[in-house]
Amino acid sequence: MANTASQKAFVEFERVQKSYDGENLVVKDLNLSMPKGEFLTMLGPSGSGKTTCLMMLAGFETATHGEILLDGQPINNIPPHKRGIGMVFQNYALFPHMTVAENLSFPLEVRKFGKSEREAKIKRALDMVQMGAFGGRRPAQLSGGQQQRIALARALVFEPELVLMDEPLGALDKQLREHMQFEITRLAHDLGITTVYVTHDQTEALTMSDRVAVFDDGRIQQLAPPDQLYEEPENSFVAQFIGENNTLEGVVKSLSGDKCEVQLDGGEVIDAKPVNVKAVGDRTRVSIRPERVEINKDRLQPGAHTLKAEVLEFIYMGDIFRTRLRVAGNDEFVVKTRNAPDQVRLTPGTQIEIGWLPSDCRALDA
Repeated sequence: MANTASQKAFVEFERVQKSYDGENLVVKDLNLSMPKGEFLTMLGPSGSGKTTCLMMLAGFETATHGEILLDGQPINNIPPHKRGIGMVFQNYALFPHMTVAENLSFPLEVRKFGKSEREAKIKRALDMVQMGAFGGRRPAQLSGGQQQRIALARALVFEPELVLMDEPLGALDKQLREHMQFEITRLAHDLGITTVYVTHDQTEALTMSDRVAVFDDGRIQQLAPPDQLYEEPENSFVAQFIGENNTLEGVVKSLSGDKCEVQLDGGEVIDAKPVNVKAVGDRTRVSIRPERVEINKDRLQPGAHTLKAEVLEFIYMGDIFRTRLRVAGNDEFVVKTRNAPDQVRLTPGTQIEIGWLPSDCRALDA
């Protein structure tokens, strides 16, 4: 994706709020802008406001306050069927009494396409999702994965500029789900479609998106490309919600530029990068990813910070080893190491020294 700031916004939320009861805001003062062709995922736990945002964009919910714009035009008062948006839901929402081809023809008939044009578009959409031979079948004769492909084809058949997907892979098994993630991403990019995708699955968000908006409590906590979100979380919520993460609690002892010293609750002092701390004396939660920690003393890089640790559990997982340690009073400190010939296998009870670079350690809000 090109730099979003320099591109004209295609989808815009301007100070959008949503309340169902007039008191509690489900979405709080949301500002978001997306360029054409972007694949943006709204990620967050249940009740964080992500699906409500999608439904307001689709027109099934109305914003209590603020404006939603599509290609520069306000759409708050335009009914759903006139917004020209493709939709894919978790439950497929196919018409059971219609064949696959009739399901795909429906959105084209609504838009007054002629018969020959409808047939050409239906064939193209079915071929796109590798379901060309299934036009005469009913939804009940298809597997879950096939039904989801048809739901996807139906959303794309009238060539919308914007497609919205709400947990579309939630009902599929793991292997099929992963396969469909790549299919959807490839299709969206090949066709240049702007896509807003809602999920609570972090892996799905990281593998599919150009950018991810992490929602919690009705607000976007961070909006960034997947690698930035994982490597550079801006607060404790994002660090904990995206991927596996280790935290150590403590107090900021010194603060200067891009370095700070943190005294952990167990007494140890470590160096960290100050990300979301304001002053000396602040409580902080230090965040470090499991794969950034080194358990082989010989492999420690110059300038690495070391701490004593006790091995509690060592698990073989095929491509990686997962070691659980007791570090500075935390019994849930996890290290992931690649399964390499020279990687030590540790036995529970062993006392070791672990280390990491201070730049990989982020001091966040407590």
